Amino acid sequence: MENQNIEREPSSMKNSQNKNNNFMIPLAIIIGGVIIAVSVIYSSGNSASNLRTAGVANIKESNTEPQRAESATINNIRPVTDKDHILGNPNAQVMVVEFSDLECPFCKSFHPTMQQLIDEYGKDGRVAWVYRHFPLDSIHSKARKEAEATECAGELGGNTKFWAYVDRLFEVTPSNNNLDLGELPNIAEFVGLDRTRFAQCLDSGKYAQHVADDLADATSSGGNGTPYSVVIAPNGKKFAISGAQPYASVKSVIDIALQEK
Repeated sequence: MENQNIEREPSSMKNSQNKNNNFMIPLAIIIGGVIIAVSVIYSSGNSASNLRTAGVANIKESNTEPQRAESATINNIRPVTDKDHILGNPNAQVMVVEFSDLECPFCKSFHPTMQQLIDEYGKDGRVAWVYRHFPLDSIHSKARKEAEATECAGELGGNTKFWAYVDRLFEVTPSNNNLDLGELPNIAEFVGLDRTRFAQCLDSGKYAQHVADDLADATSSGGNGTPYSVVIAPNGKKFAISGAQPYASVKSVIDIALQEK
């Protein structure tokens, strides 16, 4: 038989090979572990990068850091006049001009922050809130019409109804272009406006240019995402706040602005 002609390995050689095998097995395990770890880290890095990229997809909705220094473009902002929608004292020391998109979820979350700001600083006349439109057509095609709806509310019911309409729209919209535009007359009726007259105003498109002018003002003054706010100090110095900043961040900018005499 063929097996009978196979030479036997010396026992010393076999022991040496066993020792080598015993060494190589744990080494292979270690190397394998390193490879897996590197793969996980690389994969995690890609995941984080993908998440950041997903965030970048929404850069037209939100930036993250308040900009407390003046820029060249921020001074292009249109002066605040009695034609603006102002909540608070029109002669307040500090004006906060917010450029907002009514379908932006970040604007919706920032709205209570601004309400809190007025509760703290507006009652004694130090700070006023100015609302201007910044509809992001590429992702929120309904936002322009909603902006026009607020202007119709202002026409029919004055400044009080304008703000009431904005408040209610933010309350009911799911955001991200998901509000049924058929709700706009319902909101008007909810805040106490004549439904028929409101519908006539909205259908006329008479405020389309006004909304377009606000949008142009936002971009020319440095806005590249919503919400975008410009804080105007008593001496005219301006500070930009980009994104839905927490109340503490907004408050710190307001306190700095109030010291600018």
